[in-house]
Amino acid sequence: MLSRSLAFPAMPAFNVTPVPFARDNYLWLIDDGRYVVLVDPGEAAPALAALEKSALVPAAILLTHHHADHTDGVGEIVARYPSVPVYGPRGDDIACVDHPVADDDRIVIPALDLDLQVLDVAAHTRGHVAYLGHDMLFCGDALFSAGCGRIFEGSPLNLARALGRFACLDGDTKVYCAHEYTLANLAFSRAAEPENAARDRYAEYCEALRAQGKPTLPSTIAIERAINPFLRTYEEGVIAAVTARSGTPPRDALACLAALRAWKDVF
Repeated sequence: MLSRSLAFPAMPAFNVTPVPFARDNYLWLIDDGRYVVLVDPGEAAPALAALEKSALVPAAILLTHHHADHTDGVGEIVARYPSVPVYGPRGDDIACVDHPVADDDRIVIPALDLDLQVLDVAAHTRGHVAYLGHDMLFCGDALFSAGCGRIFEGSPLNLARALGRFACLDGDTKVYCAHEYTLANLAFSRAAEPENAARDRYAEYCEALRAQGKPTLPSTIAIERAINPFLRTYEEGVIAAVTARSGTPPRDALACLAALRAWKDVF
């Protein structure tokens, strides 16, 4: 336990399995033992191997944004399973997507009885989306454990809106992001908010997981609210750290977030 009120993630109702590839990517498999939904398959080989090993039949592919390390495996997977639908953000205009989605759309995958809401969380890319349902959040590169994605195609205001949507979710919501960045993010968190006992306990937990070769994910929204500096720009410790780095206090929470993100970009 992180504290009496902050617990580590419970097991989800579905099987949710990370498949590592490249240097630090995860594609996620959501399955019921027979059918599976693939989230952000940036490489086909590890995805296909996982399907064959567990004898899973693809029911859908979900893409959070257009970057190649989230989409490049789709063509080969669809060539093997031509009827599988591919959902992805309308705003990112991804060629392989045949079911474009936008904010507040609902996706129902009958084979798994899976019902997901689409959230517009643009900032990392202009159309980035997340998928929410069954106490699960698949957020791609919009939110990381103890961090968030770089702003490539959006603005600090876009990022603030996206992070605000995440922060308002139920604390038990499990956070399935697409990269194993947690330890590096925690190192930045120590600089951005030096005094945070919950963060320090979480760091010990994550370090133990990585020492065993295990993922640090999923996290939960409750954990992120307690340890993620990008969700804590109202905290005096974060404001003080940003002020010490820049020499002047941020004028508001948005300025604090922008300064924090710029600092992380060069950390």
